[in-house]
Amino acid sequence: MPKRSAIAIAAHPDDIEFVMGGTLMLLKQAGFDIHYMNVASGSCGSTTMDANETRIVRANEGKAAAEILGTTFHASLCDDLEVVYSVELLRKLAAVIREVKPEIVLTHSPEDYMEDHMNVSRLAVTAAFARGMSNFATDPPSGAIEGDVTVYHAMPHGLCDGLRRPVEADCYIDTSSVHATKRKALAAHKSQKKWLDASQGMDSYLITMDDLSKQVGERSGKFALAEGWRRHLHWGLSTGDNDPLAEILNEQYLAKD
Repeated sequence: MPKRSAIAIAAHPDDIEFVMGGTLMLLKQAGFDIHYMNVASGSCGSTTMDANETRIVRANEGKAAAEILGTTFHASLCDDLEVVYSVELLRKLAAVIREVKPEIVLTHSPEDYMEDHMNVSRLAVTAAFARGMSNFATDPPSGAIEGDVTVYHAMPHGLCDGLRRPVEADCYIDTSSVHATKRKALAAHKSQKKWLDASQGMDSYLITMDDLSKQVGERSGKFALAEGWRRHLHWGLSTGDNDPLAEILNEQYLAKD
């Protein structure tokens, strides 16, 4: 019997580590085959390297981070700020979904501070939706697959949408036990320290991730460090209102009313 699988689909190298990596590692500990994909290459994430060098550096950093997390790495599909909701990208991402056959898809919040994140969220949902549609052609070509899939949306950066309105999680995952590894994986993205310091005022991106994990933990009212999730409506994705994170990570899982 094949192993159950899960995939994290984010916009840029280091996004998974910020808001999804802990949950992904806990799924691996639970016996899942886990996968790591950044749709965009990170090509704009430098003020000192040109786009081509930046792509290469950030791909290598992503591979190193994926290895630390214990995941299978999938190559990016486009450059930064080119993540648009298009049939071309959808065909490519749907091919990955059919290859991986995930039971769980972790992706960005539909509301976030930048379009790349929000468009990845939309693309991931539609790619999962199209997994069983034999008349939808993928790139490269792949056959339709069967099986339920549940999509979870991570918390946005700053825990609010682009209009500063707070975003609340439906459930929280206790990531305290894997936080050190999550931090090590984020540290693999060495090129991003100066970039994030200069462009987004994050000071130290590692401290920013620590603080975000603490803030989400505080919102849970139970965990010291956590990742927050919202579950996508199951229509077209699964035959029932499945919540596999609750089933699999029950000791680390907390639902909020």
